[in-house]
Amino acid sequence: MDALYLADSEATLWAEWYRHLAERAVPPLAQMPRAPWTWLVDVEVADLSTAERLSTASLMPPTPGQASWRPYQRVGERLAREGWIGLLAPSAAHPAGRVLCLFREGSTVRGASPVGRPRTIKAPPAPPRGLRT
Repeated sequence: MDALYLADSEATLWAEWYRHLAERAVPPLAQMPRAPWTWLVDVEVADLSTAERLSTASLMPPTPGQASWRPYQRVGERLAREGWIGLLAPSAAHPAGRVLCLFREGSTVRGASPVGRPRTIKAPPAPPRGLRT
């Protein structure tokens, strides 16, 4: 299932980006420039943003790395079949942050649209405090 992943803050965005690069052993400069977008989201999603809510879905708090993805993917697939548009979950790379996963229908994402134009960032920022890779 295709999805759009959004971060709740710049710190979460960059933590997830650095985690993604570290997992693939890609140096940050090899992925520059970047053009992050701001999105307007107005949908009801499944809230799995706390340890207690994760537990109700038989999930543990996320840890960085693809090895932990499959249980989350199964829950996401089930939620999509049940009609949910997406889910809110803790960030594996930035424990204080949250990520929003919106399920795609082809090239569209219901209830979400980009705002304005992206800004171009030519150099990677310092890794955020609390980053986990």
